[in-house]
Amino acid sequence: MDTDLLDLLKTVDTPTVCNAIEVAEGRRGFNRFTRGTMLSSDPDGGAMVGYARTAKISALAPSTEAPEVIKARRMDYYRYMSEGPRPAITVVEDVDFPNAIGAYWGEINTTVHKGLGVSGALTNGVMRDLGDLPDGFPVVAGSVGPSHGYVHVKEIGTPVKIFGLDILAGELIHADRHGALVIPETVIPVLAGAIRKLLETEQIVLGPAREPDFSFEKFEAAWAAFEKART
Repeated sequence: MDTDLLDLLKTVDTPTVCNAIEVAEGRRGFNRFTRGTMLSSDPDGGAMVGYARTAKISALAPSTEAPEVIKARRMDYYRYMSEGPRPAITVVEDVDFPNAIGAYWGEINTTVHKGLGVSGALTNGVMRDLGDLPDGFPVVAGSVGPSHGYVHVKEIGTPVKIFGLDILAGELIHADRHGALVIPETVIPVLAGAIRKLLETEQIVLGPAREPDFSFEKFEAAWAAFEKART
């Protein structure tokens, strides 16, 4: 992904990217996005964009594996997160969902991930320490809670599911306070143009609608021009 596209993706919200993918594909029906309401640690902080570094955790009960196995896997997890293409987003499935109670994403863990070069986190699990998370490291999560429970890493680099969205390691993610989506590799070469076209065509309606003398007749004309521009 080139720098210009990355910079552009950071300036637009996830609904815009969702629509732009359909523009790029030339049809409606794109469906690789999360379902349901997610929470953002920094709802006014804009979007995060990056390649997925995936893992699974659990926190409801202590692990039944040997302590040395759990400790070794946790270090393997952080080594894995420190590697791979950048920008990167940590995508962690809490297998306890929808009964997740362990806040894996607090002040210490977010700060460590940011220091390892990760750009943000996407999870169906829990976050905490709101107000103390590092700037520039957004977390989009399933819930907010006070406890870390018995949180431990179960899998690293495997496919995960976040609010109905299946994600593979290495897939390109765009996420913000609306949720997240996977950007298909096939649209990346034309996505910047699709985003710009979408923003331009939206102004055909938005411009007149914001004028004080807006009327149904002006809407009707604007909508006809809007539909023509989309075809």
